[in-house]
Amino acid sequence: MSTSTVTKPVTLSRNLGIWHVIIIGLSYIQPTTLFDTFGMVSKASHQHTPMSYVLALIAILLTSLSYGQMIRAYPSSGSAYTYAQKAIHPTVGFMVGWSSWLDYLLMPMVNIVLAVIYFSALFPEVNTWFWVVAFTSIMTIVNLLGAKIVAYFNSWIVTGQLLIIAFFTYLVYTKLSQGLNADGVIDAAHAYQLWSLTPFFNATTEIMPLIAGATILCFSFTGFDSLSTLAEETKDAKNKLPKAIFLTSLITGLIFIVSTYFIQLYFSGNPSTYFTQIDETQPEILLLVGGSLFQSIVLTFGIITVVASGISAHAGVSRLMYVMGRDGVISRRVFGYIHPKLRTPVFNILIAGLVALMGGFVDLDFVVHLISFGALTAFSFVNLSVIFEYALKNRRLHSPKQVFLNLIVPTLGFITIFIMWLNVENTSLYAGLSWGLLGFVYLLWLTKGFSKPIPTHQE
Repeated sequence: MSTSTVTKPVTLSRNLGIWHVIIIGLSYIQPTTLFDTFGMVSKASHQHTPMSYVLALIAILLTSLSYGQMIRAYPSSGSAYTYAQKAIHPTVGFMVGWSSWLDYLLMPMVNIVLAVIYFSALFPEVNTWFWVVAFTSIMTIVNLLGAKIVAYFNSWIVTGQLLIIAFFTYLVYTKLSQGLNADGVIDAAHAYQLWSLTPFFNATTEIMPLIAGATILCFSFTGFDSLSTLAEETKDAKNKLPKAIFLTSLITGLIFIVSTYFIQLYFSGNPSTYFTQIDETQPEILLLVGGSLFQSIVLTFGIITVVASGISAHAGVSRLMYVMGRDGVISRRVFGYIHPKLRTPVFNILIAGLVALMGGFVDLDFVVHLISFGALTAFSFVNLSVIFEYALKNRRLHSPKQVFLNLIVPTLGFITIFIMWLNVENTSLYAGLSWGLLGFVYLLWLTKGFSKPIPTHQE
């Protein structure tokens, strides 16, 4: 009698709980970015920054609900790539994955560029490439050890960020309660009052400036979507991961709204009155509110938060490449490989690290423009995937709850993201379309002019 053994394929290690995922998401988003974007959003929204955050949060929460619906249907690390592939069409899925790849692959590079800028300012005598190699090595090594190590590493960083925001908000509240703002003694006739609704809505409020501010702020939330790439490493992913994505978005949004409410009260006038660099207000906000020592401490800690965000971004792109490699749309041997002991996609992590090294060559503005295209593409098609999967394909519209989750929410989510598309810069649009065209040409080659089916992975 002969016996045969079946070798079980090596898979990702499913060891993340809901709070592990939330910590990774908060680290990716970096809550302290509210200091960086305050000036430009205050200007765009006509001094209604918290209201722009409310609008942005609505759009993100709608889309996060759509992510949750698709995770329940397809708990795969492929995220928007897998959802569009399964719900709409493999061709659409590939193009969404290709566009998302651009977003995910460049995010670690952005964090490398930011870290280099910060450290070069502190230590101008040190060669820039030392920081590039050092930070890329840290991001790569932590990711090689597994997603749970990423969560543990980032938990301390996120805690530090939240404490800084809480202390900063307390400082601002203390000054406001004493009748002081950035202009001096608060003039009741011309300045926002404490516990006032005027930062959200008043006689001067206009909807288009609020939307313009919200468009900028949507990218402050970039990262919540990357949590869907952890589906195959999260325990009970169908139930826990949708909650984690929604909670990550909600927690971050509430932090942003509450903090910027007090900041807007304190800096109630035109931001150019207070800041010399409206697009980079963090250093000046920290100095004006907390003094030079507080500024130095927070900026130094900010370097660490940038690296932590890069680690989370590194994890996201390596998982997306793994699913595309497992499908066979890119090299299965390289991108679909999981290390048998580490249970991580080591080749993808190393490749992402090599791409991050290019942070020593590129301009930050150029990279940021490219990322926006991939993010909006993913958000748009996740909302559409819910409609195709649940409303059109499976006809799950039998109750008010099903109509709400499967039709109303994704439709509103798509509309809000479409409004953001109308505000995308031309540089981002043209660069993204060029990347998409390159992907389409590759797809033609892969399928021999669509004479062969697009490879897909069968669970």
